[in-house]
Amino acid sequence: MLKQQPNQTELHAWDKNHVWHAFTQMAEYEPLLIERGEGVYLFDTEGNRYIDGSSSMWCNVHGHRHPRLDAAITNQLAKVAHTTNLGLSNPTTVRLAQRLADITPNGLEKVFFSSDGSSATEAALKIAFQYWHQSEREGANPSAQPTSHRTKFVALGESYHGDTLGAIGVGGVDRFTSIFSPLTFKAIRVPTPGMTPTLSPTADGGPRTDPSSRRTTAAEALAYLEQLFRNEGNDIAALIMEPLIQAAGGILVHPPGFLKAVRALTRRYDILLILDEIAVGFGRTGTMFACQQEDVSPDILCLGKGLTAGYLPMAATITTEKIWESFLGCHKDGRAFYHGHTFGGNPLAAAVALESLNIFQEEQLLDYLPERIAQLQRYVKKIAELPHVGDTRQCGLVAGIDLVANKQTGDAYPWEDAMGTRVCLAARQHGALLRQLGDTVVIMPPLCIRSSELADLLHAAESAIREITDVAVSVPSGNLLA
Repeated sequence: MLKQQPNQTELHAWDKNHVWHAFTQMAEYEPLLIERGEGVYLFDTEGNRYIDGSSSMWCNVHGHRHPRLDAAITNQLAKVAHTTNLGLSNPTTVRLAQRLADITPNGLEKVFFSSDGSSATEAALKIAFQYWHQSEREGANPSAQPTSHRTKFVALGESYHGDTLGAIGVGGVDRFTSIFSPLTFKAIRVPTPGMTPTLSPTADGGPRTDPSSRRTTAAEALAYLEQLFRNEGNDIAALIMEPLIQAAGGILVHPPGFLKAVRALTRRYDILLILDEIAVGFGRTGTMFACQQEDVSPDILCLGKGLTAGYLPMAATITTEKIWESFLGCHKDGRAFYHGHTFGGNPLAAAVALESLNIFQEEQLLDYLPERIAQLQRYVKKIAELPHVGDTRQCGLVAGIDLVANKQTGDAYPWEDAMGTRVCLAARQHGALLRQLGDTVVIMPPLCIRSSELADLLHAAESAIREITDVAVSVPSGNLLA
């Protein structure tokens, strides 16, 4: 006899007992089960409606249950759900690769598909490493030990490029990665412009504490980088960075021109540039890709999240013809890229990604974004006036709002108070789902959000900030989201 559908109590118990949630302290977790979506709204199993203010972890683009995206998956499902990309292909996946080559910055032609953003980063790092290994060993016996010295990677402080071990190696958000540092390599860190420096150069490229409290300017960060390239450039395979916005690092917005200057330095010293647009690509900054705002084309581009409009897992690592050619040869040369994922190039994901790009083009979505971006900018300036809001940062349809215990001194709340988490929990009572990065509240809605919906979202955020920061709370409780 078939068991009846579980009731709410059973579902909540099963969620707590069997589902291990990401970035969540399960001892403090209280379930919130999302049952369905419609446009920018999500509905829980009790019928409560919330604006999806974090785009379901920064990936939803056109809203939930978009009829064209739903139909694209259904149409592909009538053909085949999955075929391997290891030595085989699929027409839908091929069309997506061609489309990505057409719309990405000049020179990016070769598309390697994987399943998620961390995987795209892993592929990029391994491609860069193997490229230099093969380029510097022309004619060598493929079974010989590596002789290349280009084994180092450079990354910005406070960077985040995923949770797999290679991505951790180039990541700089210690609260996420420090426990795993014995398992991976350490990238050479360079200061993030606008941030208080915590790292300074050492002889071996390792990190060292810098007691300076003065914030780094873009010119200082670039000078640091140039000195590093001048001294150690022959050992460096690539620099990896998020263009314009370091998302998980705290919505850190780079000053105009910084990306273009970094690209100039990597070209001058013949170092590959890997741009991680996993979070900031597909319209988040107001252009299809963030790097287009400074007319920069990298050697390797990582895409994910919005690639499928938030519908299905898929990522892409896109490289130049020059890099691709270094992997070509006979079987005996051993130059193939021995890396891959079971669901890389999945046709269902490719189908919805293609349709998402069609919507961008046919509905001219990017043309409507400036109005929403200006609206967000105006309201964030208003929120910045609240007594317990410190720095605010905004780029495109992305904003970060820092909560502080003392606005005059900039003193932070004790981390045990989990103020960012509390604000996001309070926002639910005002009909909005938000995510926090420590005590930074992040606003990153779907691109399709209407003016009235964005106003409601921002009002919910403001109301939650007022409520939580106006009350002196010292002991955390409830569902701690991270």
